[in-house]
Amino acid sequence: MTKEQGKRLNEILDLQEKVVSMWLEYWKDFSHFNTGPFWVIFLMLVVPLVIIYFKIDRTRAFQIGFYGFNIHTWFTYSDAIAMRTGYVYYPFQVIPVMPVNFALDASLVPVTFMLVYQWCINNNKNVFLYGVITSAFFSFLFKPVLNAWDLIKLDNGMNYFYLFLNYLVILILAIVITKVFIYFKHHPKVSRSK
Repeated sequence: MTKEQGKRLNEILDLQEKVVSMWLEYWKDFSHFNTGPFWVIFLMLVVPLVIIYFKIDRTRAFQIGFYGFNIHTWFTYSDAIAMRTGYVYYPFQVIPVMPVNFALDASLVPVTFMLVYQWCINNNKNVFLYGVITSAFFSFLFKPVLNAWDLIKLDNGMNYFYLFLNYLVILILAIVITKVFIYFKHHPKVSRSK
């Protein structure tokens, strides 16, 4: 690493440390345990996890869980990018040091998609079609409600249609990756050792 690169990196790290400290102070002042939004977000984190614990089809838990983990992972990545670039931000957080809305990305959205996926595979329904409907629900109904309650804010030209497109890309990725791994499970490649 050159001296100039090290200097610039240290400047970024110093600013990052300051921003984290500012988020913690902001959380203590506006988003702490004694605020209503904290508890709304807390419930969005905990309730879906309790529901999936009792409702998951345990005979297909790995498949459904893998699909849900895909949804969670891709949403966390896209949310982190949107946050870092200023397209989306969350005025209230349960976990202030997380750069994303952990309740949405780790619980509410993936669990909802997992339950829809489970219903589709158990009832021979089209996962993509019902995933699109779920995406539309989150993009055009749920997110506007969150926005009205100041739990999410869109900026720099971001809108609900772009959120919908993001949901569709993630839906397609999750379906394709899950299908690939299901294929691998049913068509194992036998390694031949000598």
